[in-house]
Amino acid sequence: MVLHTSPFSSAFLGVLDSLSWGLIFPCYWFLDRFLASFVSTTYEKRLHSEDPCYFRALCILISTPVYLALIVTSLPFALLGFLLWAPLQAIRKPYVYSQRQRQDKSLVEQGAAGTPINGWKPSGKSFCFCSANVCLLPDSLARFNNLSDTQGRAREVGKRIRSGANRPQIKIYIDSPTNTSISAASFSSLGSPQAAGEVPNRNVPTAGVRRAAAADSKTESNGEAEKESGEGTQGVEGEGGRPDGTPVAPANTGTSDAPAEMEGQTANAKAKEADSGSLNSRTASRESLVKFQVADGNPGTKLLYRTSVLKKASARKRQHGDDSFDHEISSFFPANLDFLCLQEVFDKRAAEKLKKQLHRYFQHVLYDVGTYAWRGCTRFKFLNSGLLLASRYPVLDATYHCFPNGRGEDALAAKGVLLVKVQVGSTPQDQRLVGYLTCTHMHSLEGDAAIRCKQLDLLLEWISEFRKSTSCPSGASSPEDLVAFDVICGDVNFDNCSSEDKQEQQHALFSHYKDPCRLGPGEEKPWVVGTLLDPAGLYDEEVSSPDNLQKTMENEEGRKEYLIYPSSRTQCSSQKCQKVPLKGNGRRVDYILYTDVGLQPDWKVEVEEYSVITQLAGLTDHLPVSLRLMVATGEEEP
Repeated sequence: MVLHTSPFSSAFLGVLDSLSWGLIFPCYWFLDRFLASFVSTTYEKRLHSEDPCYFRALCILISTPVYLALIVTSLPFALLGFLLWAPLQAIRKPYVYSQRQRQDKSLVEQGAAGTPINGWKPSGKSFCFCSANVCLLPDSLARFNNLSDTQGRAREVGKRIRSGANRPQIKIYIDSPTNTSISAASFSSLGSPQAAGEVPNRNVPTAGVRRAAAADSKTESNGEAEKESGEGTQGVEGEGGRPDGTPVAPANTGTSDAPAEMEGQTANAKAKEADSGSLNSRTASRESLVKFQVADGNPGTKLLYRTSVLKKASARKRQHGDDSFDHEISSFFPANLDFLCLQEVFDKRAAEKLKKQLHRYFQHVLYDVGTYAWRGCTRFKFLNSGLLLASRYPVLDATYHCFPNGRGEDALAAKGVLLVKVQVGSTPQDQRLVGYLTCTHMHSLEGDAAIRCKQLDLLLEWISEFRKSTSCPSGASSPEDLVAFDVICGDVNFDNCSSEDKQEQQHALFSHYKDPCRLGPGEEKPWVVGTLLDPAGLYDEEVSSPDNLQKTMENEEGRKEYLIYPSSRTQCSSQKCQKVPLKGNGRRVDYILYTDVGLQPDWKVEVEEYSVITQLAGLTDHLPVSLRLMVATGEEEP
């Protein structure tokens, strides 16, 4: 299978498509701004209420005739462009594959074939997956979700993802039997020196010694941790996760980045400095992962990280005997993130901005996924699928399928399934070691369980067909590929606690794939947190920054206030409406599923870590989720 690096097979067709879109775009932009002027976000309303000179009705009265005049003026050009654009979509490729040419130093050994299997640890290798709905719709449509500035949000989403994934993987385990909260995500500040130019090997973990220590869940460590690391007594397991071995600047934190002496400053003081910011600046929020100092000519660079403290496995097992993996609510994306699946990247300009940011960490990106106009669908598609997939490993094959049964406004977008095959290693006999990754976004309208169940049927069917058609490399003499993992990521628009979603909860999908968050149909594990935020409260101080959102999600009352729960939240009698107890911890519609069926006979796939991520606070109405899997080869550590 050939990967499509351009939306059209010839440069001439690409020029025609660009020309047609250039004729359409002015009318599209004016119409988008015209509609957006009638819908304000709660944040904009808050700013306007503080401005005594602002009169919204007057602004609308003045801008409306101006926008209408511009729309009418540009409409003939848009119609001409549409007549040229629509037929071209019949021969447009269903995705665009972008590969960064510059090779990261830490990935040189992978070459074009992934990490050699003899470079794995004897027990296997871990892979980290993340799924997020980023709501990058045209600005007028995004405002119905209480979000604005799609272009600016796209850049910021990319910056926050790569800044979180670029940090070293550091875990602090505290042996505390009394720590049984839904997340043991107390935070600790830790100084982590790293020599400039030193490239960590992400396949060989740094040896660490776990130290059992009783600690308060909100206590922060001081600069002594840095000294302890040199003595081998620090309770940290770390793995350098920077692709090029050098620090990358995060989004502007709104604070001074001038060089300063680290000595004499505690980590607490630095954390407070990093927390400076305001709602008025999206990049100045409290999520800053790193405060760093870089001096020209200085061979050493010190970085300060806020590191999640995870419960020790033995303590957690005493509370939840079926959980053998870490679970947390984290204010940043997981370190050493290998695969990223995004939904609702609908806006083409936003997709380009997001891709540019992600390419600073991920070498392989598939974007602009889906179809337009009437191609392959029964109804006209104004928007593509909104799917985007980024990978640190080479992509071998990819295909896209559009769901044929969309209804209502959902039918205007080409929602579907992106199926990808990646190479993660090779054997000494040059047999490829591969993984399968599925990214999807399903029908969203309530009460349409039959539509979603049909889409789940198609999902299983398409995955099976894709695996069969790509099981062997091209050439009859080539050996069959060895499969390391098969993972599904996406926004499925149903949860495991709503009575309205019983049909989807009992679908055969969950007999083929495992959900690490559920005990069975309609029953979640006690620590599970919903992923759908209430749009009305996105700009409240309690959830407007990653740190604040994390703290709110750790609190049961906070979850009830800011998460979306099943629609039957109230029960009305003849006299009055009375609240009924809320079921679960909110609607969880963002899933990461995995299976051990069809993998190597002696190999096992085990969950190492599951995280709910708050780093995109203020940028989307969904909470991203991540899953780290250990692919065990069956061998034992020496």
